[in-house]
Amino acid sequence: MKTIVSPQIERQPTAFYRWTVLFFISMAMFGNYYVYDSISPLADLLKLQLGFSDKNIGTLNAIYSLPNIFMVVIGGIMIDRIGAKKASMIFSGLCMIGAVITGLKGELWLMATGRLIFGLGAESLIVAITTVIAKWFKGKELSFAFGLNLTIARLGTFTALNSPFWAKGLYDSWKGPLLIAIVAGIVSFLSVVIYVILESDAKKRYHLGEADKVDKVSLQVFKNFNASFWYITLLCVTFYSAIFPFQTFAVKFFIEHHGISRAMAGFTSSFITFASMIGTPLFGVLIDLKGKRASLMMLGSFLLIPVYLMLIYAPVHPLVPMIMMGVAFSLIPAAMWPSVALIVKEQHLGTAYGLMTMVQNIGLALFNYLIGWANDYSGEYTLGMWIFSILGFFGIAFSYLLKQHDIKMGDGRLENLTVKDTA
Repeated sequence: MKTIVSPQIERQPTAFYRWTVLFFISMAMFGNYYVYDSISPLADLLKLQLGFSDKNIGTLNAIYSLPNIFMVVIGGIMIDRIGAKKASMIFSGLCMIGAVITGLKGELWLMATGRLIFGLGAESLIVAITTVIAKWFKGKELSFAFGLNLTIARLGTFTALNSPFWAKGLYDSWKGPLLIAIVAGIVSFLSVVIYVILESDAKKRYHLGEADKVDKVSLQVFKNFNASFWYITLLCVTFYSAIFPFQTFAVKFFIEHHGISRAMAGFTSSFITFASMIGTPLFGVLIDLKGKRASLMMLGSFLLIPVYLMLIYAPVHPLVPMIMMGVAFSLIPAAMWPSVALIVKEQHLGTAYGLMTMVQNIGLALFNYLIGWANDYSGEYTLGMWIFSILGFFGIAFSYLLKQHDIKMGDGRLENLTVKDTA
């Protein structure tokens, strides 16, 4: 007997319903990003009040990345098997529990355990929310929905780094800022709960599409990736290893080396995030129109080289080199991530992005620990800044090799063609 589907169930969710869902899952991302970046503004307090070394502080962020080397695969499998809705609850719950444990007591092992648990859920929550957006938004709304979600998420970083300004009274102790992070973790979890309620209700009233399935990371498809993909992957780990481990110590560095206030140090550190919120989509439009992706990745890598040396040696306010870093942080991601879609077959994109994320987290874990060790070993920041600058040279090298391979392949798809041209 043929099943008759109610016309009411066939209706698509209203625009108000869709954007309400987007708001709450974006708030989950906001809380997620806030918790991650809550360590940097209080790094000096961890040193002064708890006796932590820079290596200890670096470990708190390095240990976050360790489980994500594997969880980016396991999380994707969970999302495919139990659905994004249930997976989001699990992952956001881990984020909240991790934030709570981190702020319980000022002992390194306990705080590291909290950051580890937070890491188990954080990156996989981002993947789950990406899947949710793909299910709720289609066509011309999709890119805007992704962009708005990312903007709200990065507001979490911006808010955390500027918390010494708007929550100054809580910075008398290391515990106060982490209480805010706990609240952010709770907000993230409750936002997911509200999303789950909304989706459960929507399934009774509307027809919800399913997100496209993507490949899981598979060794068999690695042979399908050409040299261009591997150069982009190496650039990815090089670039992000020069940005996020720096941010781990940035507020502490600005206070101790440049002698500025905590509030100004937080704002200065957050400027690259603010710049990326505005600059990344603008550069994306420019790149879609003009191409030159590999060349622009070379330019972004070049900008990183003098930034860290200026922060150590140049008699200028640190905001000046941070503006340069903000341009690089906007430019390289705008060119890099879409480039993968131009050189990797669509059915292998899930594997490609998963592999890039795995390698990126290996680099973040390594360099967060390495820079902490370098600061302790030298007793100041010069050695660490030279390490960051050297990463800029590697970025130029990988970008150059990428450009040469693109020319060698003869199609110039990274340099000359737009996304529209290759569609």
